[in-house]
Amino acid sequence: MSRVGKMPIAVPQGVDVKITAEGVTIKGGLGTLTLPANSLVAVSQDGATLKVAPANDSAEANAMSGTFRALLNNTVNGVSKGFEKKLTLVGVGFRAQAQGQKLNLQIGFSHPVVKDMPAGIKVETPSQTEIVIKGADRQVVGQIAAEVRAFRPPEPYKGKGIRYAEERVVLKETKKK
Repeated sequence: MSRVGKMPIAVPQGVDVKITAEGVTIKGGLGTLTLPANSLVAVSQDGATLKVAPANDSAEANAMSGTFRALLNNTVNGVSKGFEKKLTLVGVGFRAQAQGQKLNLQIGFSHPVVKDMPAGIKVETPSQTEIVIKGADRQVVGQIAAEVRAFRPPEPYKGKGIRYAEERVVLKETKKK
């Protein structure tokens, strides 16, 4: 059995778990998320812990038990603590401003770039060159951060652009004659 799949998931106080044939619904302080059921995996609740086991002895069921356990753990952590991604703007005149559910970027184009945030995602700008994207669904938070970064990814010669806060950009040497 998968080593990841064997580990139980601790359900914190204030988090409700409902296991049905359609999937697992987890309700917490930051919202409600549903993970669709998989026929290769059996989920059981034992008090304040969740356990994932493969439904049969196939290699696919074994692999899916580890994957499903990781997805389930991310869902439990998302509704209790939430996830966040930090982005940094590097460049002269590059600015970001959060306006409700919209992110307004001035990143060197002749026009401002406006990105609408989906439901359940909050965007903050602690300073003009920092963006913090928060939400309960880890996949959606990461996807929105990737879409914002794609507007102006870091270029390899000066490093200007939008990058993740922990990202290190390796600069190329300029061309010589």
